[in-house]
Amino acid sequence: MKLPLLASLLLMIGTLFAADPVPAPTPATAVDPAVARIAAIQKLTAGLTLRQGETIIGKGLAKITVPENFRYLDAKDTSTVLTKIWGNPKSSDTLGALVPAGFNPLGDTSWLVVITYDEDGYVKDNDAAKIDYTKQLIDMKESTRESSEQRVKEGYSPIELVGWAKPPRYDSASHKLYWAKEIKFGKNEENTLNYNIRMLGRSGVLVLNAVASMSQLAEVEAATPTILTMVNFQEGQRYADYNASTDKTATYGLAALVAGGVAAKAGLFKGLWIGILALKKFIIIGLIALAGSIKKLFAWIRGRSSTTTEPPAAT
Repeated sequence: MKLPLLASLLLMIGTLFAADPVPAPTPATAVDPAVARIAAIQKLTAGLTLRQGETIIGKGLAKITVPENFRYLDAKDTSTVLTKIWGNPKSSDTLGALVPAGFNPLGDTSWLVVITYDEDGYVKDNDAAKIDYTKQLIDMKESTRESSEQRVKEGYSPIELVGWAKPPRYDSASHKLYWAKEIKFGKNEENTLNYNIRMLGRSGVLVLNAVASMSQLAEVEAATPTILTMVNFQEGQRYADYNASTDKTATYGLAALVAGGVAAKAGLFKGLWIGILALKKFIIIGLIALAGSIKKLFAWIRGRSSTTTEPPAAT
């Protein structure tokens, strides 16, 4: 099933639920698992709070100023989207997410920027001009293959690092690093875009990961300058506030940030299977399949089936 068709289907189901609520299930009219799951997801979506204005994150760490064309999801709502709606592994370190105005987690054009913080110390940038990102990509692909095996053991689809969607680049004036990876999840027809922004601070790094499809690369890249102006360290937490005599220094540099943050000190590429949050809406395809015939599903939801009063059987 193509995603645009899927999105239309979900929208139609939402309209039907709103206009003609399904009665409480009884033993004679038990709700099909797919229908119940879709209703639960719609309820979670309706409970999200899309925020504007100024927000302080990380106990005074940084300030987000959200303009008219964006919204902010707090840590709880971000977790709801990533884990309960999109089906990703649970994570407790999320500080929130930035989303375009009008964000709908079930839409085929939905994307978001997840915000976390790695408090590993001040990351020196003196290796910026020396990094061979072509060679590093080869190493990252191999690490991804190894990490994929762990994902499969935990019941998630395998992943493959296809390559750079945009090679890494570093702005030495703002101390911000950018790059984008193209990721393949299982047998999905469209690859996932993992667009990365790292903001270096006095005691660590703000990690911004945009999760979208490859077809949205131009849209995400066009939004990046705005995103960069929205998120800033608070005074006292900035890169320029670093005090070499008192502050902790990270044991890795920019190359390890691209590889996954703690690769240099932990011997693994943190961001390549724990940090990639991209099963996204593809999980819905499997739920729809549980209901068998889409025509029967619609007929049952509206109570129009002339042959049975029970929900359609799974096929």
